[in-house]
Amino acid sequence: MFVILVYDAGEKRVQKFLKICRKYLVHVQNSVFEGEITEAVLKMLINELKTVINEDEDSVLVYKFRTKKYYERLSLGIDKPSHEKFVF
Repeated sequence: MFVILVYDAGEKRVQKFLKICRKYLVHVQNSVFEGEITEAVLKMLINELKTVINEDEDSVLVYKFRTKKYYERLSLGIDKPSHEKFVF
């Protein structure tokens, strides 16, 4: 599946979120990640984020797409990296 993950974390946890998310997805913009991932690996990512999240201050949103068939990425301004530019 294809996912877009965004987070908003307290200052003390931002770097931890960044480090965890970079292990699984492509960092495309501040606190925004995207990429293809299996359901099992997504669960691993979420479980790892749960170890650092402060549920009273932080938020994580995951947008899941079953297929990239309906996916279109429009970019304005500075070109940011995309999961499509990486070969795994």
